[in-house]
Parts: sequence; C-alpha cells; structure tokens
Amino acid sequence: MGRAIGIDLGTTYSAVAVLRPSGEPEILPNRDGEEITPSVVLFQNFDGRDEPLVGTMAKHSAPSAPDDVVQFVKRNMGDAAWRFDSSGGQTYTAEEVSAIILKRLKEDAELALGEPVTDAVITVPAYFDDARRVATKQAGKIAGLNVLRVLNEPTAAALSFGLDASEEGVVLVFDLGGGTFDVTLMRITNGEFDVIGTDGDRNLGGFDFDNRFMEYLAQQVREQGGPDLMDDHVQLAALREKAEIAKRSLTTVATTNVHISVDGRPFRVQAARKEFERITADLLRRTEDLADLVLEEAGVTWSQLDHVLLVGGSTRMPMVRELVERRAGRPANRRIHPDQAVALGAAVQAAIEESASTGSQIEVFEGKPLVVSDVTSQALGVVTVEDDRVTKINTTVIPRNSKIPAKHSQDLQTVRDQQTALHVEVTQGDDPNPDFVVVVGEKTLPIPAYPAGAPIRVTYAYDIDQVVFVEVLDLTSGKSLGTFEVDRAANMNDRQLEAAAARVAVLPVQ
Repeated sequence: MGRAIGIDLGTTYSAVAVLRPSGEPEILPNRDGEEITPSVVLFQNFDGRDEPLVGTMAKHSAPSAPDDVVQFVKRNMGDAAWRFDSSGGQTYTAEEVSAIILKRLKEDAELALGEPVTDAVITVPAYFDDARRVATKQAGKIAGLNVLRVLNEPTAAALSFGLDASEEGVVLVFDLGGGTFDVTLMRITNGEFDVIGTDGDRNLGGFDFDNRFMEYLAQQVREQGGPDLMDDHVQLAALREKAEIAKRSLTTVATTNVHISVDGRPFRVQAARKEFERITADLLRRTEDLADLVLEEAGVTWSQLDHVLLVGGSTRMPMVRELVERRAGRPANRRIHPDQAVALGAAVQAAIEESASTGSQIEVFEGKPLVVSDVTSQALGVVTVEDDRVTKINTTVIPRNSKIPAKHSQDLQTVRDQQTALHVEVTQGDDPNPDFVVVVGEKTLPIPAYPAGAPIRVTYAYDIDQVVFVEVLDLTSGKSLGTFEVDRAANMNDRQLEAAAARVAVLPVQ
C-alpha cells in the first residue's frame, strides 16, 4: 500500500498535498516545480496517437491550438452527453479528461515523495450533486487511485485553518474558485469541525467574471473599428488569456492596458478596476445573496462570526474581500493560502481515512482526535402524487443541510388497485415541482397486488460522500422490497469504467 494524498481538483488549477509525520500538511510541487497545476489538457497527436500534456504548457497553448485544448472540464462532470474529440480521432468523456489530470497529479506526487501513491481524498464543491460526486470518484478510479473519500472544498479549507488549536469559533468559508462558488458555515471547537450549513452555485466562478470582462474588451475593440472577437474561436481563446491576465493586474493596480492584435492591426483598451467591478457587480451580488441565505437559515448574523476565510483564487479580487469584510465588520483571515488551503485540508482528511483503516487516530489537538461532521448540500426526495393521484409532486425525504451520513424515511401509498410495481424516482432539490429538481436515479420494483392505499415506506441514505442509497419496505407484510444504489443515467456503468481505466492507463501523460 502506498501513500495517501489530498487532491484539490479545481476548475482552473489543481494542487496536491500530504500530511507529514510532524502533523503538518504540505503542498507537493509538480514536476515543473510549481505548487499548483493548471487543470488544462493539450491533446498532442504523434503518429495518430494521443499524448496528453497537462499543466502550464498546455494552458499557454490554448490561444494557438484552441481545438486541441480542454479547459474548465470540471463544469461538465456528471454530464453524460459531454464529449471532447481529439485531432487524433479519439473521443473523451469529462471523467476521462479529469482522470488524465489526476494521473499527472498522481505521478507528480510520487516523484516528490519518492514512493508510490495509491489512495487519495479528492475535493469537490459543496454544492456538487450526486452525479458530479460519483463522476469525480470515477475519474479517480480511472486514474488508478483508490478514492478514500470526496470531501467538500470549504470543509477541507476549514480543516487546514483549524489545525491550529487556538483557532476556534464560528467560521464562514467564502469559497470563490475558478468555476464554482460555495459558502459554508461551521463551528470549530476543541478539534471538532461541525458544519452548520452550506449552499452554492456550481456555475459561478472566476470563469464567469472572465467572460464578462472578455465581452467588455471585445466591445471596446469593436468601438475602435475592429472585428467582433467573440465570433472567432481562435481570437476568443487569445482574448480569454488576455482578460485573465488583465483581471489579475487589476487586483493590485487601478488601471491596466490590454493590447490586442487582430490580423496585424493593434488595438489598445485601457481597463479600469472600477469599470470591471461595475460590469461584474451582479455576479458579486449573487455570492452575497447565497452567503446571506446560509447565515439566515442557520440563525447566525454576520456580526456573530468569529472568523471569515477567503478560499479560491477569485477571492483575490479586491471587491470580494471588501464585500466580505464590510458585511462581517472584521478583517478576513489572512493566514490561509487561497490556492492551497483546500489541498492541505484534503491531505489531513486523507491521513484520517488512512489511519482509520489501520485502527489508529490522527491526533492534532493536544492528543485529541480530529472529528469532522458535514451536512448534505442537496435535499433528497421522491416523486409522488397528490391526493388526486394524478398530479406529480416532489416530496423531500432528506432535507438540505442534514447531518451526514443521513438516513430518513417517508411513508407513501400505492395509487391504484392491483398495482404490481413501484417506480421510485430519486430527486435532488427541494422544490415541490418535479420540473425544477434533478432526477438522479430511478428503479422499478415488483410489489404484491394490493388495493390502492397500501402503505409503502421509502428510506433514503446519504453516505459520507453524499452518495445515495435506497430501501423500500412493504409495510403490509413488513418485508423489504429491496435495497439498492440508484441506477445513475448520468454516470458510467462498470463496463464503461473498466474500459476508460484501461485506455487512460496506457496514455503517456506529460
């Protein structure tokens, strides 16, 4: 058995860490000596064979080879329809592209540690649903890793912060990354990390701020008599790189010049931080609204927070810090590194999982074991019918922000005489309208031919990774009709998973 590592598999950047014997988590550099690795894959083709290149060089290749570069694949995790076609004629799923990134991270960690790496804790946005969590675990398996657990990113960040026994109290983790936003409220007390509530938006991150900035720069070029850069995918890739660089510049300076060349014709756009903040104000407001909602549901006010943690590279934007500090009435904690905190916390969790398998405990708080208590980020429900026995309704079985692992039941009834089957549709989301929730899986079970109104009990369970299991009990006979893990249409089946693992195993990832 090799070492267990923590992996922050980010939308734009990824990082790897390990817990040292001293009890301190440490970031492991990649083969290029960098502490973070761009989550970008360039599919190079040599003699009809794909040789993926991962990291900084792949990212720099995006403007010149946009058709061969995959970025932001994390946003497509759990989407069964998404595919990338390489110039070598190969087709890859989101899980396979993520596995290629993970394979590179695994190999880099082995190089840094000088020993094999077999196990990992991989982090996910707190608001990831079942399909995306399963897809992440599958990506790890395809990469040759035994995924000990998928851990919520804000929880991981708080773990790295709370390793210092002096840091206790009510903590708000404001996690704005490259592609996702999460806000999590937790209480840290004497080595116990108790998550109180969480919410988020899996389609809100630095990527969206970049998009808004790109539209602004393209408009300025048009006003100077230039073409529409948004209509040319090659120009669009170059514009994204320039927008990202300019956005980073505006974190330290009030204005910056963006130089754009189109068909040999130069254009210069003077961009001001205030203008950038104006055109992205609605995006920032969405993060504030979600943070307000989490606090309100928990019955906690901004002034009652003991610590505020800014996690994710996008929190470097001055307007983010200004917003959070203004609402909290206190400075945000500057001790944690926004790009490294999640990976460091994942390394701690990896050590906990590893030690649990051997019957030992990780003790970091004056000899006391570290305890993490998380909550569900999504409500779990079942599609039923109203009293008219026709109108469908989504009935919540496990409410959002329930402690995990969680197990809850809902008593239902058959809807017609001589009904011989029960179709269970498992949903995520708490809207009563089935059109506004996601069906994550379904199963049809045979039942005895009872009259209408026969009682049936559906029991749902979330495991520690927030993966869904279901049991159906016939209350008339008192017998179980079956216990099953839902059939997930959005995820790979075992055969597809094995084939993907075999294919990625032989790819020479650079």
